[in-house]
Amino acid sequence: MTLWIQITPGANEPLYSQVVRQISEAVAKGRLCPGDKLPPVRKLATELVINPNTVARAYTLLEQTGLVTTKTGAGTFVTDPKLRDKDAAQLSILADRMDNLISQSLNLGLTQGEATEMFNSRFTKFTHAKRKDGAKENE
Repeated sequence: MTLWIQITPGANEPLYSQVVRQISEAVAKGRLCPGDKLPPVRKLATELVINPNTVARAYTLLEQTGLVTTKTGAGTFVTDPKLRDKDAAQLSILADRMDNLISQSLNLGLTQGEATEMFNSRFTKFTHAKRKDGAKENE
């Protein structure tokens, strides 16, 4: 696997959170697909020049959200979204984040239509990138 995770030491965001965010985004954009194997903890830690416990913490959080699963002796793999539970706590967190975005939109003076259009545009960008990446792999 090509190293695509970029860590910013000294950023306000903790290192483990940077790893979680970037892996989550890669899954959402289709750069990581169901069944893809993540690098072993020690290998990724060495490549990123961070403590292995930081990577292990990130993998644990990803596993708790159901985004990945760890098979003892085999590694950590991206799970199939069809098999993931829609956890009520995760949905609640998502709703809170959406509420925050709505508040920010209103504070910027956006109408519901403008905010919806912006959301749809960003959503399309993610799903388009996912199809585009998938098409390249199939060529």
